[in-house]
Amino acid sequence: MSSYSSKLVVNLPFDGAIEQLTAALKTEGFGILTSIDMKAVLKEKLDVDFQRYTILGACNPPLAHHALQIEQEVGLLLPCHIVVYENDENSTTISIADPLVILNVVDNRRLMSLATEVAARLRRVEDVLQQFGEK
Repeated sequence: MSSYSSKLVVNLPFDGAIEQLTAALKTEGFGILTSIDMKAVLKEKLDVDFQRYTILGACNPPLAHHALQIEQEVGLLLPCHIVVYENDENSTTISIADPLVILNVVDNRRLMSLATEVAARLRRVEDVLQQFGEK
């Protein structure tokens, strides 16, 4: 685990991991705004082969709106970033950026209170995904 994210290895194929992650995020009010297929990007731009690796941008619109009302420039740090990458055909890693660390660069206590709420929701997403965790 890094100091800026939490990482979970799940016993699911890549597509199944994204499906379960998306469903768990939805229960916490998040939707996927962006999905960047790094394998395809790196192949197209550099002609290199890379593992299946997707960067997701997740957003909870009411929380994002609240954050933008507190500090407009916080949009530079939105949405919540999640990476999903394939370890092998039946194992996938999900890594979620810690909103408390990311938003700590903004010196605003009201924003940090909101980041605590976002972090709690993302922890509940991880809790749901734990059922697929490596044993």
